[in-house]
Amino acid sequence: MVLKRIFSHYLPVCSWMILIFYFSSQQKISVSPTFILNFILFKSLHVIEYAILFALWCWAIANKKNFFTQETYLWAGITTLMYAVFDEIHQTFIPTREGTMRDVAIDGIGIIIMYMFINQKNIKQMIKKIWQ
Repeated sequence: MVLKRIFSHYLPVCSWMILIFYFSSQQKISVSPTFILNFILFKSLHVIEYAILFALWCWAIANKKNFFTQETYLWAGITTLMYAVFDEIHQTFIPTREGTMRDVAIDGIGIIIMYMFINQKNIKQMIKKIWQ
């Protein structure tokens, strides 16, 4: 039972963190000749990847009895934000990359957006059905 919980709850979050780490280990690339398009694209990816990480942490931390409590959201948010800081520090060691607090703030926006999404009543009910 414990092993099943580890695989079903913590393996997805750890896999996602490894994926984030891998992509942030790559040298900076440009997909558009214009700075503004690159900026919007890559900052949007920050929001999306950390929104997903927050949701995965919520899933991993929540217990079946209490489901998603404010404590679950708090710990998931803190853990996700700490990983964002770690990732930005990690990027300072990669050639052509830089770690900035601005990116951590953008990651925080992803956390807030996912928090608001999860807290919609119909979404909560759907997640509870999946959980059972």
